[in-house]
Amino acid sequence: MNKTNYSTRDIVLIAMYGSLFMAVEYIQNALNLFKMPNGGSLGLSSIILLLASYQMGYKKGLVVSLISVPLQFLTGQMYLEGGFLGFFLDYVFAFGIYGIASIFPSSKYIYSGVIVTNLVRFVSHTLAGTLVWGLPLGPSAIYNGPYMLATAVVGFIFVPLINERLKKQV
Repeated sequence: MNKTNYSTRDIVLIAMYGSLFMAVEYIQNALNLFKMPNGGSLGLSSIILLLASYQMGYKKGLVVSLISVPLQFLTGQMYLEGGFLGFFLDYVFAFGIYGIASIFPSSKYIYSGVIVTNLVRFVSHTLAGTLVWGLPLGPSAIYNGPYMLATAVVGFIFVPLINERLKKQV
């Protein structure tokens, strides 16, 4: 029998981050912030996933990030027409990657995990545009670039500010 390494605190934090993700995702979708016509938008909710990774480590951060996938389904903002490959590239891999942000080096104000994970998510969405939706690579990158750049900039600004304050509270 395997014993899990999840304390009550870990379970509460995972539930809290899942709930925060859902709330931010709902607000973001209700306000239609920087929403692209064929899917994709400013990813404010990705800040929550990044913070989970930095606060709890990459293993538990990955759990939160993977939990975010069915939570997106509950908000009604998930496009499932792309089959398994589209679902994997646009959701499972694209959002799951945020869970490992904490494995990349960080300083007080520069969190390289924010940059790397958003870059990997951009590549994942671009590949989905090419492999699933039939777009040439260039147009797929041009389509996904603006909202992913905006998502990366927002994360690059807010994750260090919030995470430094979280460290002081723990």
